Amino acid sequence: MARVIIGMDPHKRSATVEIINDREKVLAQGRFGTDRDGYTAMLKAGRQHKDRVWAVEGCNGIGRHIAQRLVADGETVLDVPAKLSARARLFDTAQGRKTDPADAHCVAVAALRANGLRQVVVDDVTVALKLLVDRRDVLGQTRTDAVSRLHHLLLELVPGGAKQFLSAPQARALLSTVRPRDIVGRTRRQLASELITEVAVIDKKIKAANAQLTELIASTGSTLQQLNGVGPSGAARLVGDIGDISRFATRDHFASWNGTAPIDASSGDQRRHRLSRAGEPAHQPGPAHHGHRPAPPRHRGPRLLPAQTRRGQKPDGSHAGPETPTVQRGLSANGQGRGTRQDGPGRANGSDSAIQRGRLDPDSQHFGEATSRTRQNSL
Repeated sequence: MARVIIGMDPHKRSATVEIINDREKVLAQGRFGTDRDGYTAMLKAGRQHKDRVWAVEGCNGIGRHIAQRLVADGETVLDVPAKLSARARLFDTAQGRKTDPADAHCVAVAALRANGLRQVVVDDVTVALKLLVDRRDVLGQTRTDAVSRLHHLLLELVPGGAKQFLSAPQARALLSTVRPRDIVGRTRRQLASELITEVAVIDKKIKAANAQLTELIASTGSTLQQLNGVGPSGAARLVGDIGDISRFATRDHFASWNGTAPIDASSGDQRRHRLSRAGEPAHQPGPAHHGHRPAPPRHRGPRLLPAQTRRGQKPDGSHAGPETPTVQRGLSANGQGRGTRQDGPGRANGSDSAIQRGRLDPDSQHFGEATSRTRQNSL
């Protein structure tokens, strides 16, 4: 029998499945629940094909719960990244709508055509480390919130409040010095006492979590916790988040995952060089080597003539007085328009309009300046 791929689009309470052969022919489709009965029916439908491989999208995310159940039942499961199935959906000949059956089909096609997909294995100690370190982080956040509320109450009870880094015994000793008599003060003291008890319980849980993390890290053979500034929580976070190091194809893929790479190294077998502000190194060819034409020089405008002192102008640039006569305007005899009783330089009278062309006196300050104003003489 030919090999078949069972593509799955997983959700919390359901999973959409499509079975295809090596020629991408659809053999079966279905939607099953993730409860006990639905999972049994889905497993029975898949086991009708002898040479089968399950392809689940996001086995480190939403598809973890169903992928681990399949692996525990002896099935072969491949982890299909969501980005890979999205590319398959982009090049699909269908209408391109994102539906559950379309996603299951794209997952199956991506698993059929792609090489080097990670095979899912049973969770090991690294998963336990991740769970414990997540719990340790939640405990730390809870303690910070409780201490912050405790500081707010102590500031209202004790003049000046408490110090920044406050432990439960120190807070209890400080609270014992306060005996308020009013109802508001007694209520604040009661709430502060309850918060101190909560902080003491959280401190015990944090201490137990650190001891458990140290023991698990020692069982993995990792020496990260021996580094200065790492500690058991930091080492467990690194080991738990990385998991199986073999899931990264190259060191560039790992650098791209943890954010230390300068570029995205998972886009293909490419090698790029980071640009330097100091210029290109001597061993790298310049732009002229690759056939680039040099940029043309920028066009420079005409040079300005040196400043000259005009007639009637003082050496400091000021003017001695007006150079042009004043243009006197008035109403025409018939009262239908405005005319000029004395035409000044630059005034051109036409039949219907008078256009200001510019100053014609070379000795004038505004010689050659013109405006675009046009006055109509006829209304």
